[in-house]
Amino acid sequence: MTTLTHSSDTLTRDALAVLQPGFRGTTAPDWVLRRIGEGLASVGLFGRNVSSPDQVAALTAQLRAERDDILVAIDEESGDVTRLEVRDGSSFPGNYALGSVDDVDLTRAVAHELGGRLAACGVNFNWAPCADVNSDVNNPVIGVRSFGADPALVSRHTAAYVDGLQSAGVAACTKHFPGHGDTAVDSHHAMPRIDVDSDTLHARELAPFRSAIAAGSKSVMSAHILLSALDPDRPATLSPRILTGLLREELGFDGLIVTDGIDMRAIVSAYGMERGSVLAIAAGVDAICVGGGPSDEGTVLRLRDALVAAVREGELPEERLADAAARVRALADWTLRVRGASGPGAAAQEGTAPGIGGTAVAGGAGIGLVAARRAVRVTGTIEPLKEAPYVASFAPARNIAVGDETPWGVAAELAALLPGTESGTYDSGSGAAEVLAAAGERGIVAVVRDVHRHSWMADILDGILAARPGTAVVEMGVNHAEPIGSPHIATYGAARVCGRAAAETLTGRA
Repeated sequence: MTTLTHSSDTLTRDALAVLQPGFRGTTAPDWVLRRIGEGLASVGLFGRNVSSPDQVAALTAQLRAERDDILVAIDEESGDVTRLEVRDGSSFPGNYALGSVDDVDLTRAVAHELGGRLAACGVNFNWAPCADVNSDVNNPVIGVRSFGADPALVSRHTAAYVDGLQSAGVAACTKHFPGHGDTAVDSHHAMPRIDVDSDTLHARELAPFRSAIAAGSKSVMSAHILLSALDPDRPATLSPRILTGLLREELGFDGLIVTDGIDMRAIVSAYGMERGSVLAIAAGVDAICVGGGPSDEGTVLRLRDALVAAVREGELPEERLADAAARVRALADWTLRVRGASGPGAAAQEGTAPGIGGTAVAGGAGIGLVAARRAVRVTGTIEPLKEAPYVASFAPARNIAVGDETPWGVAAELAALLPGTESGTYDSGSGAAEVLAAAGERGIVAVVRDVHRHSWMADILDGILAARPGTAVVEMGVNHAEPIGSPHIATYGAARVCGRAAAETLTGRA
């Protein structure tokens, strides 16, 4: 058994310091405030914690009244994955749209403006950007969350995003190391594996992470994936070879290593949360993200106690836990110094209006809408809509990262430009005849996401276009299928501003 050099109180504080739990509600529960006093150094915010900019600012102020340097993290990728604007859709396009434009200055500006909005609300740690190279077009969980399939493109935009976000005083967390792009399984549900050789992994998956490290990314998030060429036995989150050997020693990363949600099935089904957390810290992780699912005090206490017990039983070196806790506190200190230097919200981009949902800037459209407009690609000839159309949206099942709460599509944006626009949502049990009957004499706009992954969508589109060749098709996912429709419009993401840009294009107002 290890001889403890820390007091029990110090050991318990270190165990709490490495946890990043979520919670329910738009104010901090008493148990969160109490545990902050006992050593908890981080919390994570999700859509369930957000109702307005003022509310988020009040919530973070409530947390900072207990601990001024607390890390307040959020899973705000923008685009399809938004927590700040979970009920309205994001004011910024996501990575795929930015990668399609391929202007690193634009990516940096978007990330800086997003960082300014986060800082204005008191959020200082963002679990973004995704640095995954989306090399498998059928990937069920990455897709438009990636800048693209080219490692060089993903690398330069990852670095620009990190720079833009951190220049606004918000720590970046580059994810999902060593790369989740070549997977056909969603790690929320099961353990994905990548079986390509080591040379491919270094040239493809690792390239964007090297760029992020060079750009000074304060944090890196591990992926719950098995990469047989790197470690055939343990997923990256639990692998000393990958986290300590590769990320720390070979790539030279000295910042904070955070797990993806430890409650995801890829870990829980094989190891359980408690065992998984101990193995993760032992492997080189510094902070355990837990809260996308479990969000109660009991979960936090079980994980805390599991870490303390592992130290006392000699399974987890006390020095490793202490080092992890010290890295958490070091990042918290960085955010405190940045906030002290610039003042709350002062890092927001000059000329913008920080705040959730307001994209207006002095002199015109916000940077998010500007970026979304630039991302639109049109195949065929645009005949601007003059009369209110019928919008048929085809809805695949969403992955957990995106969630079901956030609206998407072009119907609402078209209705704002062409009052009287009607719409309907269809799934795999629908057919072309149903859409045609609902549309009547109106022109049809068919809206899809990742049609190449869903044969039922393609079949319905074929039926609609056979009867109505002038139907416009809007692809709001990965633009991989052969363009069909007259015209075919690709938005490279389903953020609210992407819908607005598509609606402007359809009506000739772009």
